Amino acid sequence: MISDRVKSNLQYAFWESFLPKLGMILLVTIVLMAVFAPLIATHDPTRTGHFNEDGAQYPPLGFEYTSEIATGGEIVEITVESTNEHILGTNKIGQDVFSRFVYGARVSLLVGIFGVVLALIIGVPFGLIAGYYGGHIDDGLMRMADIMLAFPSLVLALALIGVFGQQPIRVPDPIVKAGLAEGMPETIPIPGAVIIVVALVTWVWFARVARGEALSLRNAEYVKAARSFGTSNRTILFKHVLPNSLTPIIVLATIQIAVIILTEASLAYLGFSGTTLSWGFEIKQGQSVLRTRPWVAMVPGIGIVLSVISVNLLGDWFRDALDPNIEGGERGG
Repeated sequence: MISDRVKSNLQYAFWESFLPKLGMILLVTIVLMAVFAPLIATHDPTRTGHFNEDGAQYPPLGFEYTSEIATGGEIVEITVESTNEHILGTNKIGQDVFSRFVYGARVSLLVGIFGVVLALIIGVPFGLIAGYYGGHIDDGLMRMADIMLAFPSLVLALALIGVFGQQPIRVPDPIVKAGLAEGMPETIPIPGAVIIVVALVTWVWFARVARGEALSLRNAEYVKAARSFGTSNRTILFKHVLPNSLTPIIVLATIQIAVIILTEASLAYLGFSGTTLSWGFEIKQGQSVLRTRPWVAMVPGIGIVLSVISVNLLGDWFRDALDPNIEGGERGG
């Protein structure tokens, strides 16, 4: 249960500052966009061939650019104007940038959320056991964690991708299946391998934080009292130590969502995501035309930046509200 003090601090920190509100607005907008992508997208994000009559890709609404085309054996310069049908323009193979931006949010959020959940499941018990028992158990478990930290995270992720492969898991899209959005992809590509990989790269941080909390709590009075009543170590760990260790773990989980979003974008940029409906992949697609058609890479780049900023702003909010040593003690009472 969340204590009244924590509730009070959360409310105070949220209403006192504009930044948590901004983070919440941005994140809720991105989440809604991802959930209702088939209803928001204006075109099938996988469909190609959206070019104008001269075979040029469209710029974003309100913009235009000049392009050279071959006509009758001569190179002529034409002005390419935007169209209401493609508000953020199209990419070099004629795919609608706005639709791919909306669908790309799904992959980033799915990988971020499920990756953190899996990392929590692996890392928290690992760290709690190491810190609670100490001694040789602690030394052995934490040396394993140190070995994981010895490898650069992106290099380790690439190596693990080679082990698990890149084939995404395809889940039927409930909105499309219900007939609410025609002409949209019928399945949601979930990069399961990427989720496993980012969790295996990230779990160490949760283990270290959980270990530190377990070390400080294993000799607490209520833990000693539970032992004196014959309570098993497993019960003490998960009914006494874990609940009192959640504050730094929650803050870290929030921050790690942003880290995982960046990691997924990096893997997608390098071609290891397993799906092309990814912001990182879109940045890669727009790299070759960055100087002449910058919107192709800028739009997904902005999506990544806003996602990371929103999560970090909420992480700062949680940190300020849940810090037991917060200045002034209980606030907003």
